[in-house]
Amino acid sequence: MSKPKDTFVNMVLTLLIITAVAAISLGYVYELTKKPIDDAKKQKLEKAIGEVVPKFTSIKEFKVKPKTGEDSLTFYQAINNGKLVGTAIKSYTDNGFGGRIWIIVGFTDDGTVINYQILEHHETPGLGSKTAFWFKDTLNTSRSIINKNPGKVKFIVTKDGGDIDAITASTISSRAFLDAVRRAYDTFINFKSKGGDK
Repeated sequence: MSKPKDTFVNMVLTLLIITAVAAISLGYVYELTKKPIDDAKKQKLEKAIGEVVPKFTSIKEFKVKPKTGEDSLTFYQAINNGKLVGTAIKSYTDNGFGGRIWIIVGFTDDGTVINYQILEHHETPGLGSKTAFWFKDTLNTSRSIINKNPGKVKFIVTKDGGDIDAITASTISSRAFLDAVRRAYDTFINFKSKGGDK
C-alpha cells in the first residue's frame, strides 16, 4: 500500500486543525483560570488597603483623573463607624526601570503618608524590588516616607535635590516609586481643594 502524497491542501487542512485545537484549548484554559486570578488580585488589593489605612468598617471607591498621566487613580476612602479614617490611593508610574509600577498609598486627611504597598512591578530582583520595604524603614528617617507629608518634605531622591535617600544602586526605581507617591498625593490634594469628599 503506497503512502498518500502530501499536497498543499492536506498541509493547510492539517495546520488549520492544529491551530483550531490550540485556540480552543487556550480559550478553555483562559476561562478556567480567569476567575481564580481575578479573585486573587481582589484579595491582594483588599489586603493592601487594610495595610495602608487604619481599621475601617466600609470603603467608598471612586476614580479621579490626575493632572499628569493617562490613567485615573482609584481612591478608597476608609470609613470607620461613619468617620473617614484615611484614604488609600492606587497610583502608578511609567518611569520604572522595568516599566509601569502600581502602588497603593494611604494618606491621613492632611496628606501625611500612613503606609504603602507595592501592587505590581517589573523591577530588577534584589535592586528595584527593594521599594517594597526600603521606604518604610522608620529607623532610617532619611529614606522613610512613613508619617511624612509630601507637601512639607521633598519626595524626590537626594541625588536630585530632594529629601529621600534612594535605594543603593537603584536610583531609577527610587525615582519612579516617589513619582507614583507624588502623583497620588497631588491628585489627593487637588481633589480635596475642589471640595471633594464624596
